[in-house]
Amino acid sequence: MSEVPQGPAPQGGEPSLSDQVALVPTSPGCYLWKDAKGEVVYVGKAKNLRSRMRQYVTLQDDREKIPLMMQVITSFDYVVVGSEHEALVLERNLIAQYHPYFNVDFKDDKSYPYIAITESDVFPAIKYTRERHRKGTRYFGPYTDAKAARETIDTLRKVVPVCISTCAEWKRARRILEKDPGEASVANIVLAERCRPCFDYHVGRGPGVCAGMIDTVEYASHVRQVERFLQGQRADIVGELADQMHDAASELDFERAGRLKARLDSLSALDDRQEVMFSSDVSLDLVGFYREETISAACVFVVREGRTVRSVEFILDKGLDVSAEELAGGFVKRYYDETADVPAEVDLDVELADADVIAAWLAEKRGHNVRLHRPQRGEKRHLLDMAATNARHALMRYMVRTGYADERTNKALLQLESALALDAPPMRIECFDISTLHGHFTVASMVVFTNGRPDKSQYRRFKIRAELDEANDFVSMSEVLGRRYAPERMADERFGSRPDLLVVDGGKPQLTAAIEQLDALGLDIPVCGLAKADEEVFVPWDETPVVLPSGSPSLYLIKQVRDESHRFAITFHRELRDKAMTVSVLDEVEGVGPKRKRALMRRFGSLKRLRAASEEQIAATPGIPAEVASTVWQALRVGEAETGEPSAS
Repeated sequence: MSEVPQGPAPQGGEPSLSDQVALVPTSPGCYLWKDAKGEVVYVGKAKNLRSRMRQYVTLQDDREKIPLMMQVITSFDYVVVGSEHEALVLERNLIAQYHPYFNVDFKDDKSYPYIAITESDVFPAIKYTRERHRKGTRYFGPYTDAKAARETIDTLRKVVPVCISTCAEWKRARRILEKDPGEASVANIVLAERCRPCFDYHVGRGPGVCAGMIDTVEYASHVRQVERFLQGQRADIVGELADQMHDAASELDFERAGRLKARLDSLSALDDRQEVMFSSDVSLDLVGFYREETISAACVFVVREGRTVRSVEFILDKGLDVSAEELAGGFVKRYYDETADVPAEVDLDVELADADVIAAWLAEKRGHNVRLHRPQRGEKRHLLDMAATNARHALMRYMVRTGYADERTNKALLQLESALALDAPPMRIECFDISTLHGHFTVASMVVFTNGRPDKSQYRRFKIRAELDEANDFVSMSEVLGRRYAPERMADERFGSRPDLLVVDGGKPQLTAAIEQLDALGLDIPVCGLAKADEEVFVPWDETPVVLPSGSPSLYLIKQVRDESHRFAITFHRELRDKAMTVSVLDEVEGVGPKRKRALMRRFGSLKRLRAASEEQIAATPGIPAEVASTVWQALRVGEAETGEPSAS
């Protein structure tokens, strides 16, 4: 690892990060950004180290996390390699070594089981394990269901007898061969003299290594079958077992033929439980994601020989705080770094910028070409959507199981207390939003969050009484706050208790209106305004807005409050507008009186549906003549042109 190059220090201190980056070579490699404690907080790879790192220090990288990340970075290291492919492999190793905070990683990092083959042994054994990188061992998985992993081993040993690492007699045989490696060529003879057969041998799940019943060459063929089985290549195993069964039967060795048939039956039973999705030569993984603000889940559908052999789910420590591309790329690198089961195709719902490099890396692991693909339609698209749905359910289960939502809410309330200089966490938050159409049908919403959760029984909505010729959020906000916080409403139990925090949707103008109205009422309620553009929080005691960290629980909560007030306001506005528009438009149509108006509204239910109806559908309404239907349809087209969407503050 190269030291950070030190250029000539400017007068008065150390060289800046920009100066140091200017001396980084233009070679491929990996960079490691560090904080003030010298801890690695982010690892990345680059085809051109200097160019890529310059994007960070000049903030030309448009990912949301970069400004926050660069605030904590004080130094860096880098490693030069020979190619971008080597950089990708090194990047995964460095992330595994340092677990940097800003890189995508598994959230419950040590919880996934694997099936492994101890390939460095004279007689390799299969085992269930949670380790990942013991030298001389090949790993398959990870699995997210420990029971499924153990059942796979059990089924596999019925099909292809191999030793299991927990067998006491296998361990004894291993110790004997380790003491005298020179005896490996005649291992079966040595073991036949010194060991006894284990229980698994007698029930057909062990090949008899411990009693010298099998030599290393034949046993190696069993191990190859096991590995192909774990990679989903079962058709070849079925063919081999069927040939062996027929050979045994032709030689009148019916006992051996019976054992082979039992193994084939075990494979058939396994196939019956797996849905056929594609033709028999299809080998692919479909990876779906579901993201919350600071956490996400991934689900991998593993399809081998046209069958979905398993699905595995993972919780990731990044969510909407990183881009979909970065999340997918980080997961793909992590997942396939730890499994030997690489398919011919990996399907994702996003294009990766370094897809070619990742595909080349996977092809090297697999020994054949690997394609990264983004399906747009058809069965693959359907399965990819299904994987995303399973990822959503996996994330919901995780959040319920771990209390993650409650933990995040508690953090959010404490962060808001600190950021907004409150006396206590805001256990009751009230938020107001205005919705209007050029000053018409102006309404306000009031939503309430109690203990960080929506309290819908406390929601209220208001029709703005002030006569407005155009949208005026200042006047509208002043009115609704005056009505909500009037003494009679504050004393009304139906409006709940005094809020710990008042949030108005908007910037300085809306905040100013709220402060003036509260002052007029003699109320001291903490208040802030949330602007949509940059998610800035405006406070009364500072001209500079408070910027909550991207991806933080506090920003997630306050945005949730704001978005809910916007939804509630605009829904009420549309109800009033549609009702008024229905009355006014139909009242102006010649030939439509109260009776025909009722008939139309009974049939279509709302102005929106009536507008969407064809002239023939309107004419099919009982009591509506064809010429009246034509007039109604034309009048609605005129009204549609004059009507726009409401503006919402």
